[in-house]
Amino acid sequence: MIGRRGFVSCAICSVAGLVGATGPADAQAQPGFTRKILQRTDYPGDKYVCVLVEVNIEPNAAIARHTHPGIESSYIVSGSSTLSVKGQPDRVVQAGEGFQIPAGVPHSVRNGPDPSRVVATYIVEKDKPLASPAPE
Repeated sequence: MIGRRGFVSCAICSVAGLVGATGPADAQAQPGFTRKILQRTDYPGDKYVCVLVEVNIEPNAAIARHTHPGIESSYIVSGSSTLSVKGQPDRVVQAGEGFQIPAGVPHSVRNGPDPSRVVATYIVEKDKPLASPAPE
């Protein structure tokens, strides 16, 4: 039988484990940028969720090649970056421009000399990480 102290300790460890487990999906565990989830809304039906995210990228930072379990639709608020999408030529995206990445397509970003701010909307499968590393 577990005592009161044991139960409280287990509860604290469980919560810490959940925060650690969901952290990398919400705030990419990679130096050079932060991802802040602004809003999560269940998409009609029970397979997808719509996630609104603010991404801040440090000058000259690189976001490693990755994929998303759904569509990414992004708008560059400030700064500029070189976007590399598998099967497409690299392109520079600047403030005032938008882009979309299809589900499961590997892509990466190299930021320009100034900080960049991006607002992204993801329509992704529930219960999957928002981003997963993709092989080179």
